[in-house]
Amino acid sequence: MEFKDKVAIVTGGTRGIGRAIALELAKNGCNIAFNYSKSADTAHALVKEIESMGVKALSFQVDASSFEGAKTMVKEVKDKSGKIDFLVNNAGITRDKLLALMAENDWDDVINTNLKSVYNFSKAVITQMIKQKYGSILNITSVSGIMGTAGQVNYSSSKAGMIGFTKALAKEVGKANITVNAIACGFIETDMTSVLPQEYKDKMVEMIPVRRFGKPEEVAKTALFLLSDNARYITGHVISVDGGLAM
Repeated sequence: MEFKDKVAIVTGGTRGIGRAIALELAKNGCNIAFNYSKSADTAHALVKEIESMGVKALSFQVDASSFEGAKTMVKEVKDKSGKIDFLVNNAGITRDKLLALMAENDWDDVINTNLKSVYNFSKAVITQMIKQKYGSILNITSVSGIMGTAGQVNYSSSKAGMIGFTKALAKEVGKANITVNAIACGFIETDMTSVLPQEYKDKMVEMIPVRRFGKPEEVAKTALFLLSDNARYITGHVISVDGGLAM
């Protein structure tokens, strides 16, 4: 298998899109390391599920917004695995409010978790990828970073920042045989969207050309392609997985 013996770090790997990507990579032979913020039981269960596929799994209780935490995790993964082939920056939160009602910590928490984490982990892995002259970084962003969403000034800003980060870093490291791409997700069936009022979800479905929310596994299949050898000539791109919402 193409991903056999490869090593991937997936941030925010225990739930939703991150979990689906971790499992899809593991199913294709990739060893997985992921971080989580709260539930050790959930992380332990995911480790067992990944290991049942015949690959290795490492979990770390690390705050993605902490540079020192990211650096320590990446070093341990490198020491135990010998290399890092892929980084999937997936960690993300929402603190939705109109700007007029948004507290400073609502802004800071979202920017630090969603955007600063991308700096933290990418900075921590990039030297190793340059040394091995191979690697791929995949940033999980959102159509909110393309279109902007009312009530999500913080979230939209963080996700738009990820797009700029993707394009700039792709230009920096392409010569080292490292690709950097992003997936802009639309409405995906996750814990994050499950709490939305049904009336709002029905309204959003009417705006999506394919008339449904996406599944985490559909994002994971796109991630698998962008990290595969078939996508080595694709870099600096943002692929929307959104049912046509942002076109």
